[in-house]
Amino acid sequence: MGLRLALRGTCEMTQLYCKKPPSHRLYCQRNLTASTDRAQSRIAQAMEREPMHIREGYLVKKGSMFNTWKPMWVVLLEDGIEFYKRKADNSPKGMIPLKGSSIQSPCQDFGKRMFVFKLTVAKQQDHFFQAAYLEERDAWVRDIKKAIHHLDGGQRFARKSTRKSIRLPETINMSALYLSMKDPEKGIKELKLEKDKRVFNHCFTGTCVIDWLVSSSSVRNRKEGLLLASSLLSEGYLQPAGDTSKAAAEGLSDTPFLDLSDAYYYFPDSGFFCEGYSSDDDVVLKEEFRGTIVKQGCLLKQGHRRKNWKVRKFVLRDDPAYLHYYDPAGGEEPLGAIHLRGCVVTAVEDMPDTKKYDDDNILFEIITANEIHYYLQAASSTERTEWIKAIQSVSRTGK
Repeated sequence: MGLRLALRGTCEMTQLYCKKPPSHRLYCQRNLTASTDRAQSRIAQAMEREPMHIREGYLVKKGSMFNTWKPMWVVLLEDGIEFYKRKADNSPKGMIPLKGSSIQSPCQDFGKRMFVFKLTVAKQQDHFFQAAYLEERDAWVRDIKKAIHHLDGGQRFARKSTRKSIRLPETINMSALYLSMKDPEKGIKELKLEKDKRVFNHCFTGTCVIDWLVSSSSVRNRKEGLLLASSLLSEGYLQPAGDTSKAAAEGLSDTPFLDLSDAYYYFPDSGFFCEGYSSDDDVVLKEEFRGTIVKQGCLLKQGHRRKNWKVRKFVLRDDPAYLHYYDPAGGEEPLGAIHLRGCVVTAVEDMPDTKKYDDDNILFEIITANEIHYYLQAASSTERTEWIKAIQSVSRTGK
């Protein structure tokens, strides 16, 4: 509207220009130049808006100078990635520009460290991030790729719905295929298999994977299925279980994936674990991990002794009902386990006697049947509500 008025004024001044004496024409010419400059300034200001937030959350980031991994609050903008030591911090520890960058996912440069992706900026500097689980990593990678594409094309980032689709395009969508494979009714059935005096829980054979790919029309024959399964393995959507499949994945066979009934695999977030014929105490310990994973992600947890707050990765399992928490920067063994059967979980609005924590104050409390109190903090009110509902459901149904 302002631009239209400015142009209208410019036209009126031009019509009067020839009817006035030279002194007045000079005055009008100066006003004409000023009016045009103001209009151009308004156009430039409209185009130079602040970049919008696209996604934010906890990720584990590898240090640039030292080989250390630390959880960071990461914010994806239309033109870059900012990362903060704490969510409540006003200024970021650093900013990574996205223009001219490239992204690699999965990144398997760090052995057992899973769900890692690498971002290489225009100056050929690498930045490594680790997500808490597979779908979270894929969502970050998908949004970063869109931002880079729109920046390189000179366009602004327009975020669309992140709802997952299982429709396979001409180029196979690995994330969608993975979701189809995990479908409880039509996907690959997870089994308990025994081999070499060990029991593999929540896994399946290589033959089962190829059978499913052929029967679902994802491939035309078993040869194509073997190539696709190898890609799923290299992308981190499948994991090897047992010596036979691990040896093949490490390059000791003709193909990284084996179409064999004694080669075992599992989904990375399925709750897989392996147990041998051991003591009763070991069996009781493994019982905690038998449950299906209901929800997982990073939360802030208050320590019981020092009362300080640290980022922890939480995994909620059902039947038996347990909430395990881990160091998100590494470590396959949990730091602790909360037995949820008969627990009480509620939102907490304030904790005046505690040490510092993020200002958002989005807290909730779990009180176990043994009256042990755990205080946790979510990144948003919506996330807190989701965790409370999930824990309440598990505590009622899980044993």
